Amino acid sequence: MASPEEGAGRDVRVPRTRMTGTQRREQLIQIARTLFAERGYEATSIEEIAQRASVSKPVVYEHFGGKEGLYAVIVDREMSRLLDTVTNVLTTNRSRVRVERVALALLAYVEDHTDGFRILVRDSPVATNDGTYSSLLNEAINQVAHLLAADFSRRGFDPDLAAMYAQALVGMVSTTATWWLDERTPPKEVVAAHLVNLCWNGLMNLEANPQLGGN
Repeated sequence: MASPEEGAGRDVRVPRTRMTGTQRREQLIQIARTLFAERGYEATSIEEIAQRASVSKPVVYEHFGGKEGLYAVIVDREMSRLLDTVTNVLTTNRSRVRVERVALALLAYVEDHTDGFRILVRDSPVATNDGTYSSLLNEAINQVAHLLAADFSRRGFDPDLAAMYAQALVGMVSTTATWWLDERTPPKEVVAAHLVNLCWNGLMNLEANPQLGGN
C-alpha cells in the first residue's frame, strides 16, 4: 500500500464540471468566437474548439452540425447586436444627434465587442453571405438613404441622389471604424466628433448642382 507521502506526489484528477446543454452551447460559442476573431474562419478547426472546451468533436457537431453552423450562429448574434444598436439610433433621434449617435454607437461596438467586430469584417464562408458586415452596411445605407431623400426634397435637391450620398456617408463611418479597430487612438468620442464634423458640415453646405472645377 502506498504511504501518504508517496500519494502526495501524484497528480490528483479534478472532476470536470458538468454543464447543461445550454451552458455547453454557450461555452462553445464563446471559445469559437475568440478563435475566429484571432485566426479567421479557415484557420480555426473544430479540433481546437473541442480541445479548448475539453470535449470531443462529436459534441461540437451535435450542437452546431459543424464549423459553418457554429460560425453562422456567432455572426448572426453579432449582426443582431450591432444592427439593433444602429437601427435604434437611426429611428429615435433627429438631425445632427442621429449622426453623432450612429458614429459613436459603431465605435463603441468596436471597443466593447472587438472580437465580434473582427469576425464581422473578415471574409465569411459562402453559407453565411446573408449575415455579413456588408449586409449590415447595406441595411444602414437603405435607412440613411430614406432619411436623406426626405431631407433633400425639403431643400430642393434631387432625392434620387440620396442613395449615393448614403453610400458615401456610411462608407466613411464604417471605414473609419475598421481603421480605429487597430489604432484605438484618439478616443472614440474624439473620432466620432470629427466624423460628425465632416458629415454634418458637408451635408449642411451641399450645392444643389455641384460641378468639377478642373478643366
